Amino acid sequence: MPVTTNPLRAASGDGLVCALTFDDGPNGKDTVALLDFLAAQGLRAVFAVIGEQIQAPGGAGILRRTVAEGHLLCNHSTSFADMGQWDADAVRADMLENLSIIRGALGDPAARVPFWRAPNGSWGVTAQVAVELGMQPLDVVNTIEDWIDQDPDALAQRLREVMTPGELVLAHDGGGDRAGTVAAVKRVVDERLAEGWAFTLPVGAE
Repeated sequence: MPVTTNPLRAASGDGLVCALTFDDGPNGKDTVALLDFLAAQGLRAVFAVIGEQIQAPGGAGILRRTVAEGHLLCNHSTSFADMGQWDADAVRADMLENLSIIRGALGDPAARVPFWRAPNGSWGVTAQVAVELGMQPLDVVNTIEDWIDQDPDALAQRLREVMTPGELVLAHDGGGDRAGTVAAVKRVVDERLAEGWAFTLPVGAE
């Protein structure tokens, strides 16, 4: 499917399907715990990765595991900076630098990074530049607001509320302690699987 500047929010498949996406990693034990859970359930997801997180101790190894286990990558910039007011040249330079960090960590100069997500959901001109570089912008609507608190009960309830059939849902595996997020994801995904939901990838990902 051709990339478009309109951020994608659709999950593959029909009926009770949802695509899991995780931002701001890789992040030590929290990303590892998510990977363990997804592997146990046989699920794939999209991980939107930050360059400085990859370069932190252990980050590259977690990134390699993420790709080896079949998950897809999303360029989420080199840092947590808000890029909404940046000009196209600055945006392009950061995107290309992060692609270099990702591919260097993977040891593969042609590693596939099909998606882009703007830090803090602040798009500016980033969607246009991402499309120029062959990356599809991903939607950030269905979020569980796990930057507000890490209470697993509250996060689980939010996840139930925003998990919409046929769409992506966003949580965070990095950017701080995300143990509450991991616990909520495990709880709600298990519930949904028992109810007959399927977890797929964004439309056009394969």
